[in-house]
Amino acid sequence: MNPAPSIIAFTTLSGAGFGLLVFLGLGLPAPTGWAGFAWFALAYALAAGGLVSSVFHLGHPERAPLALTQWRTSWLSREGIAAIATLAVLAIYAAGLVFLDLWLWPLGILGAAGAAATLACTAMIYTQMRTVPRWRHWSTPALFGAHALAGGAILAGLPPAALPLLAIGAALQAYVFLDGDRRFARSGTDMNTATRLPGRVRQFEPPHTGPNYLLDEMVYVVARRRAAQLRLLCLALGFALPILVLLLSWHPAALALAALSHLAGVAAGRWLFFAEAEHVVGLYYGRRVGTPGTELMRPRMGSQTGPSS
Repeated sequence: MNPAPSIIAFTTLSGAGFGLLVFLGLGLPAPTGWAGFAWFALAYALAAGGLVSSVFHLGHPERAPLALTQWRTSWLSREGIAAIATLAVLAIYAAGLVFLDLWLWPLGILGAAGAAATLACTAMIYTQMRTVPRWRHWSTPALFGAHALAGGAILAGLPPAALPLLAIGAALQAYVFLDGDRRFARSGTDMNTATRLPGRVRQFEPPHTGPNYLLDEMVYVVARRRAAQLRLLCLALGFALPILVLLLSWHPAALALAALSHLAGVAAGRWLFFAEAEHVVGLYYGRRVGTPGTELMRPRMGSQTGPSS
């Protein structure tokens, strides 16, 4: 799928912000005064900033509030409701700490649970998509959670929690990269299952000769060499370097470097998360390498993608 910058910013920044809010809600730490104001301001800037950035991916941003009305069937709607409720509860909790030096721990625990629920809803937006076999797997919510909690632990100044979470996140990310490449084939989806026709179905011509919405948004092809480079960059910046930095020092400057490196690595991983999504609609355009009858088809109808190499 098209790795839009707004969606990458949304999943990266809001994940770290709500991950930080999980720890702040649990009182890890429970800062007061100006220190508390700075910590909560950072968490809210990341969480709310990420959510706002996602609106720019909509064709009609002014209609974004309507998404909250579909909570019965939409994980996107549930995410929005959970995020608003969480930020409202933790605003009261933060006010108690910052202005009254009062730890309202029941509100903190409720807010931490809400932040975790928001992260789960974000992951489920993608996990529930049957049309993307790479996403429809238990590892998607696990990876989103590991990224968010690892980043939150670093931002909360908790290296003892951040180090194991970074190690878990690295292992999950490597597993997702390797196993994800085989999920489309394992799903059994091909031109036969798509058309329900017998025999060996082959594509004679692309559906049309010009670009359209599906090609722009759902049929993105990333070169193998570029994907390999970004995978190494994701693992190195997102996990290896932060672990090394935290093993050497817990100084605030070291924590800041580890946090920035982690966010940069997660952003690279998020770009690949969308670019390598392999939506099944790509079968109709010959963009799913290895599918019978499509491996040699490379439609000449758009400049936004290139053939795998």
